Amino acid sequence: MTELTLSPRGWDSPPRTAPMPAAGEEVLGLAVTDRAVLRDGAPWIPVSGELHYSRIPRARWGERARQLRAGGISVASTYVFWLHHSPERGVADFEGQNDVAAFIDECAASGLEVCLRIGPWAHGEARNGGFPDWVQEQPVIHRSDDPVYLDLVREWFGQLAAALGGRARPGGPIIAIQLENELYDRPEHLSTLKRLAREAGMSAPLWTATAWGGAELPTDEVFPLYGGYGDGFWTEPDAPWDDSFRAHYFFSHVWDDPGVGADVREAQGFSAASAPENDDDEASVFPPATCELGGGMATAYHRRPRPSALDVAAVAHIKVGNGSMWQGYYMYAGGTNPGPGLHESQATGYPNDMVPLSYDFHAAIGQSGDVTPSYALLRGQHAFLSAFGEILGDLHSSLPDVLPTGLDDAETVRWAVRSDGDRGFLFVNRHQPHLGLADSAPVQFRIGDLVLPSEPVAIPAGSLSRWPLGLSINGERLDWATASVLTVLDETLVLVADEGVPVEISVNGVVRAVEPSWTPVADGLLVLPSALAHDLWVREVSGGGRVLLHSPAPLTWSDRSPVTVRGGNNPEVASYDPASGRWRKHDIADREVPALSSEVGLRLERAGEAAASDYGFGGERHTAPSPGRFDDLAAVYRLELPEWSLEQAHDAVLRIDWAGDVAELRVGGVAVDDRYWDGSTWTISVLDLGLAAADVTLHVLPLSAESTVWVPESARARRTATTDDLLAVDAVRVSSRGPWREVVGT
Repeated sequence: MTELTLSPRGWDSPPRTAPMPAAGEEVLGLAVTDRAVLRDGAPWIPVSGELHYSRIPRARWGERARQLRAGGISVASTYVFWLHHSPERGVADFEGQNDVAAFIDECAASGLEVCLRIGPWAHGEARNGGFPDWVQEQPVIHRSDDPVYLDLVREWFGQLAAALGGRARPGGPIIAIQLENELYDRPEHLSTLKRLAREAGMSAPLWTATAWGGAELPTDEVFPLYGGYGDGFWTEPDAPWDDSFRAHYFFSHVWDDPGVGADVREAQGFSAASAPENDDDEASVFPPATCELGGGMATAYHRRPRPSALDVAAVAHIKVGNGSMWQGYYMYAGGTNPGPGLHESQATGYPNDMVPLSYDFHAAIGQSGDVTPSYALLRGQHAFLSAFGEILGDLHSSLPDVLPTGLDDAETVRWAVRSDGDRGFLFVNRHQPHLGLADSAPVQFRIGDLVLPSEPVAIPAGSLSRWPLGLSINGERLDWATASVLTVLDETLVLVADEGVPVEISVNGVVRAVEPSWTPVADGLLVLPSALAHDLWVREVSGGGRVLLHSPAPLTWSDRSPVTVRGGNNPEVASYDPASGRWRKHDIADREVPALSSEVGLRLERAGEAAASDYGFGGERHTAPSPGRFDDLAAVYRLELPEWSLEQAHDAVLRIDWAGDVAELRVGGVAVDDRYWDGSTWTISVLDLGLAAADVTLHVLPLSAESTVWVPESARARRTATTDDLLAVDAVRVSSRGPWREVVGT
């Protein structure tokens, strides 16, 4: 048995006010200190989720916004890609899918505020980092205070401000504006961009900039935001899991990530700034905050990471334990590039060949609009942040007396506490990808005078725990509990058991074991079984109240609309009544649409040819096959979708299980979606990609047995099981998702 000890550390000084918002931008009750973002004087933890309006069909904007809201997101974050709006100088297209103002209105209607990332350089795996070709070709020093470059930016900012129609002014739905992206050694340029944006008529309470890579930022001008990716495409194909990724699975007070964007920085000739050894800077006037926690990962041709739900959730969980006061995800919802040739590529001077059309990102909400397993894990974290954000703003993050010996330490329990010395939360992580963690040895935690649990317990592999310390329930003190906090409903504290951990509670010094149940285990205390965790939803309602819902089927809502559900002939939705301690099952309105599913007819029209071992290299990184080479070697299959799947009422989704190297789905001979193989199921919205046409073909390039591209472990096993080229289409199915239907009485 091991006793793990920690002495909670309080704040060394009172909160210090940050120089933001500026005079004239002080609206919506927002303020900032070195500890937290404040709303109406109380700490508030923004939870921002990235989705790109120009990569999502306009008809889906409202649906995505409601999916974000139901997932616990409070701020929608989006790049404005100059490239998508301005194919030539003098053209500024803000119509249809480019109508950023209408997108912001959709977000606002769903109760989301907006962080607008205006660039002008964005990256986002876009061609030229988001610069139109005509801008990229100008003989200027890009991303600098070169007067000729600034003239181009001034023109663009003016066009954008006009299109926004006043939405980017204090009091509107845009609460934050990000300037540039991953700019490391030109702080004066960020100040200039801020001035130009204001001159164009854009402003917001918060101005942000990415701070990773040891970035030099203008003092007091921008709110520094950090990132945290547990894996990435930007390392070499033969490289092991990089330390910059591994570090995010350990509790620490280091916020920088020197790996993000380093390859692009080097390719563009920026100085390689050094990240400080420790970012626990007591002199900082801003709280620790993130804008790019890896909500998944994009796919490059040479390296194809596929984070699991636990990989994603563990990084986010650890950042909360580290003291984060802003959780921002990149990406939270995937999409599709709005045309060919708009992706990052070696041909356009970048180090990576990205997938040309798909920007699924393995995100919480996939490209097709289906939610992935990470959506549920993050949703529980967001419910906790919403309910306890005001408390967390006063809780200092403390690390244990004995820390892991290094990034190779797989034995030492990884944990942290946020506490004010009286109340707080214990955070435990027992997960990392690639180099897995086993169950720990039996342990007890000693935090000041508290010791928990009553007997040592092994922390199971895969645990992400947030246990309460010193909270009040129904007028009594909950000293501690060995179950994770979800939310508070009126006077009822809601916990969820952690798989494999016996639940104990200590109330006023009296310890007892409890059995998780659908009903309260004590006055003011509901401890739900771990098996329910993925099906729990918490809705914020007007006046500050909350409703706890249980639904295995996906839900959405907005601040102005009821809860809706889809999937299955009779989806079950129930809500919890804290007054009676009972659950109420709700009726579902409107007519039912049968939940149909069937195999898709698949006819081989041309067999694939022998694949090349590689198609060239840019440095050490593989080059993707050219379109001509792809067409020469790819197998071609014709798909025959059933008639019902083309009807709007079914909102059908196509799922393809396949193996190979590169695949394209074409309609009328034109590619509408694509993938680099990583072992995952390819999921496609029939309506969004226009598959109602009769001429739908699937093109699959075999993966050579000699290829050295990096694929995830699960895909690698299949690849090494054969000495031949890998080419297979295992299954193609289409399923009805049906319409969103109102849940009556919610």
